[in-house]
Amino acid sequence: MIILLSPAKTLDYSPTEIKDFTQPRFQQDTQRLVGQLKKKSARSLKKLMSISDKLAATNAERYQIFSEEFTTENAKQAALAFKGDVYLGLEAETFDGQDFEFADQHLRILSGLYGLLRPLDLMQPYRLEMGTSLKIGRKKNLYQFWGDKITDLINEDLENSQSDFVLNLASKEYFKAVNVKKVTKPIINIHFREFRKGKFTMISFNAKKARGKMAQLIIK
Repeated sequence: MIILLSPAKTLDYSPTEIKDFTQPRFQQDTQRLVGQLKKKSARSLKKLMSISDKLAATNAERYQIFSEEFTTENAKQAALAFKGDVYLGLEAETFDGQDFEFADQHLRILSGLYGLLRPLDLMQPYRLEMGTSLKIGRKKNLYQFWGDKITDLINEDLENSQSDFVLNLASKEYFKAVNVKKVTKPIINIHFREFRKGKFTMISFNAKKARGKMAQLIIK
């Protein structure tokens, strides 16, 4: 299987003892997006991303110093750098060598800036949600920018890992970047709901954490 997760807004760039890493596979596309974002002031980033002044200033600075080269000095492995609710469930910092070897073959993280990340892909800090209406040339948004590139790479990963299906644990916003009609294997969509006040409902924090926990249980 190929497991799909969404990224997180919260990041953790504290040092890690894990030395293994891989390089992100859409670096040319990432640099093109960064080139567009470098042109924007903190004020325009605030409006584009609907974020606070502080976050806008932080991300404007991030894009200005964004490097063409990914190293352990300026980047961190994606599964360890993300620290949102999903990643509280995933707990990648507890993975051993075998866990990371399996995850490298079977876990993928959708990303507005990086397209599709493997868990050990180096990732420079950023904020760019897939639903952001960032115009790049004739492309009106990130969905148009990525087109079928993400889907094509998922298909490649399905073949290389000899996987029989895609397990979708990503949010609607991110899974929308996948062209389901072109995915070569069946897709299983997972929804986590709780029975409250006589009906099943989705509790955001618990559902996100459960997605990460399910991925962790499969990997371990």
